[in-house]
Amino acid sequence: MIDWIAIGPEGATLLDQPPARLPEQGFVWCDCSHDAARAWTETATALTGASVFEAHLLDAENLNHPSYFESTADYEMIVFRSLAALPDEGDPAEIPRLRTRPATFFLFPGLLVTVRAPDSRSFAATRDRLLGVRSGASRAPAAPEELMLRILNAMVDRYLELRQPLAEALERLQRELLAPRRQIRDWYPLLEARREARRLQDLCEEQLDAVQEWRDERLEGSGYSPGDHGAGASGGGRGSPGLSEALQVRASDLVSHIDRVLNHARRMEASLETAVQLHFSATAHQTNEVMRTLTAITAIFLPLTLITGIFGMNFEFIPGLHSPTGFWWTIAAMVVIAVALLALFRARAFLHESAFLGRRRAARRPPARPPG
Repeated sequence: MIDWIAIGPEGATLLDQPPARLPEQGFVWCDCSHDAARAWTETATALTGASVFEAHLLDAENLNHPSYFESTADYEMIVFRSLAALPDEGDPAEIPRLRTRPATFFLFPGLLVTVRAPDSRSFAATRDRLLGVRSGASRAPAAPEELMLRILNAMVDRYLELRQPLAEALERLQRELLAPRRQIRDWYPLLEARREARRLQDLCEEQLDAVQEWRDERLEGSGYSPGDHGAGASGGGRGSPGLSEALQVRASDLVSHIDRVLNHARRMEASLETAVQLHFSATAHQTNEVMRTLTAITAIFLPLTLITGIFGMNFEFIPGLHSPTGFWWTIAAMVVIAVALLALFRARAFLHESAFLGRRRAARRPPARPPG
């Protein structure tokens, strides 16, 4: 599928057939899918006089190609990986899986060629706005660079939509990790969440490198020059060579959006690592509490065991052995010793109330009022 759209000051028009020449005002947008990745090359060569390298055509057909930028003396090429589908909202417990596919942009003087997936929502929404299909049609772009930045910005905005489902899935994992009465046994979701966070970081870094390389080359004024078509050239104004001030603002806005996604992915990974560390710290603390309780119980029963051992020795004469109240005095002494040791351990904070009375009773205590 190939669509030719003429974009000028009066708006955008969908052409029935490829144009014979480039318009004097405005530019032409050639939008095609991956299955027609080479059908536009002859028309583009006839319009601009530039031939596309075979290696670049192969890159445009490669569905696994990472985001990158490359330029020649006649055109520029940007590969940008977009989000294929948002996670299923019907299953919030599922870790969102990132599915991406590349979109390739060829920038010629007065011509923009895009090679993308047939069901790309970002391209369809941008084209509908330009053609006035959707309500609130936006202003027609003045240059191919501006249209490319609009599409790239729409792609990055879809990555921003991932923040809420990723944050909800991460919060659920954190609650499972820090649950006091639940021992987590399935670590696979945690590994998947960490892998997706790392993958999102890699995608954003590749996108950021591609956009910044394109912007830096334009600002340096080397390589491709947009010529007399559109508003891409600064024309000796205050803007940097090869890029107008308006396009610099749009490019900076795109970079900031990518940075937001990248920072969110880094925060998500750091939060996940913190949750794992808290889990192991809580597990170690719980183990220490159990060992301290068992040690205190052992220390309490140690003198009692000593008393029973003494009176259990095989001697004929033991003080109080034949007394009718000797047994009860011994039990009373053992109880007093146990209570005294228990009070001593509680006073020294060797034991907590929850160790014997349970967490529920300890939780019934009203919270302490703040001072003042």
